[in-house]
Amino acid sequence: MEKSLKRNDNTDQLERMKFSFFPGCSLKASGHENTLSLLKFCDKVNVDLIELEDWNCCGSSSAHSIDHMVSQNLPMRNISLAPKGIPLMIACPSCLIRMKSMYLKIKKDKNLQKEYEALWQKPFDDELEIIHFFEIFDRISLKDYIYDPKGKLKNIKVAPYYGCMLSMPPELRLEKNYYGVMEKTLSKLGADMISYGYGARCCGTYLSAAKPKLAEKVVNEIVSKAMEAGAECLVTSCAMCHLNLEIRCTLKNPIPVLHFSELLSMALGVQDQKKWFPRHIVDPVPLLQKRGLLT
Repeated sequence: MEKSLKRNDNTDQLERMKFSFFPGCSLKASGHENTLSLLKFCDKVNVDLIELEDWNCCGSSSAHSIDHMVSQNLPMRNISLAPKGIPLMIACPSCLIRMKSMYLKIKKDKNLQKEYEALWQKPFDDELEIIHFFEIFDRISLKDYIYDPKGKLKNIKVAPYYGCMLSMPPELRLEKNYYGVMEKTLSKLGADMISYGYGARCCGTYLSAAKPKLAEKVVNEIVSKAMEAGAECLVTSCAMCHLNLEIRCTLKNPIPVLHFSELLSMALGVQDQKKWFPRHIVDPVPLLQKRGLLT
């Protein structure tokens, strides 16, 4: 590995961490470029992601408002697929809420544990650790993998967009708060983080399909405020938010929207961008070339 990507020659000797991985529907479909760049980044920082075999939708889009049993059994089945002894990592905020909420509910309810064990024919793992992708940054140091990290993102002006899901519902109010992770991480890599006051606004989520005009209104407000603050691009933590910010924006010449994992992978020297960027509606290539981030 080239010196420009490594801090020292001992990086290859660092122990590789293993996580089971639940991608969810968005990362496997509309946000596939998110998954590709996420996997590349994790590999670069000695993290192995082992995708759950035969996983199913967690039910986040509508099951919880249509059928109680279905909304319970969908995440419950995915939890039953997680191998014992390694953390389960989830990158989608909505999936994280559904899976972790159900896990904690089972953990607190002995009758539900019996139901779980009868359904899936295995003991409930009350020590399973379910984490968001952001928690990786509590376990690694980017300086171990990048020589001179401060110059990697060349002061590109980034407006971070978390969306509303990471605010967490009341039943997860005591769980980890992830706001600030993108600012802290990307600024260490040389990005200029833009504050604009709309980073936690809802993008309309699934109302984008049911009430597109409503989603259009909130998306235009988010993107326009980022542009007014001087941002050259938005960076998202959620594949569903990324989709809405692109397809529902009707502004003239909007700024591109990037996945957090894409900027991270570029900072680590990954050269697979030709597989990612054609999937974007607003082409980020001109900006990235202008900033010297793409050759």
